[in-house]
Formats: sequence, structure tokens, C-alpha cells
Amino acid sequence: MRHKKRGRKLGSSSAHTKAMRRSLTTALLRNDRIKTTETRAKEIRSDVDKIITWAKRGDVHSRRLAIAALGDKEIVAKIFNEVERFEGRSSGYTRILKLGPRKGDAAPMVIMELID
Repeated sequence: MRHKKRGRKLGSSSAHTKAMRRSLTTALLRNDRIKTTETRAKEIRSDVDKIITWAKRGDVHSRRLAIAALGDKEIVAKIFNEVERFEGRSSGYTRILKLGPRKGDAAPMVIMELID
């Protein structure tokens, strides 16, 4: 039974799922836009919102939490310096645009981007 189990398994081990979520989150924050599957985009949406909320707080503890979550100080510095673009929002910093099925396996593909 999956009682009180949070998140999607995404067809892989827990270590691979954790690494993939960190990698996708870092790529989205670095490039402002990524192309991925719909389930992966929905899964990392909460991680991105959490990191941007930490950046809006702006204290040392929040910065250290973001570095621990992402593992990349340059990306954290970029997000903490560009926090003004998210000031008007309390949440919902990402947008998911559906593209249609992928040719090989018909997985639903999306473009995920940060909202200005």
C-alpha cells in the first residue's frame, strides 16, 4: 500500500528519481525554460516554487537550504539576485504548455517555463 507516500515514482529507483528532480530543477532555473514529459514537469513544480519562495525570503538560512537542494551555488546566486521578477506573486512561478505526444513512445511532452 502507498499510504502517506508523497510524489511519483517515475519508473526508477528513489536515488535516480531524486537525481532527476534535482537535475530538472537546476536546468529550469538556469535556462528559464525546459522541454520534458508532463509527469516530470508536474513533479518538479513544487521544488521550483519552494526554491523561489526561499529566494524571496532572502536570508542566510534560505540561501543555505537552496544550496543544499540544488547543489549549485551559481544557480542559487542567480535566483537570489533576480528575485524582483517574482515579487508580485505569492506562488505559481511556473507555466506548463502542452506540446502533444512524443513520437517514439507517445509520452505527453510539455514546455515548462518560469513566469515573469
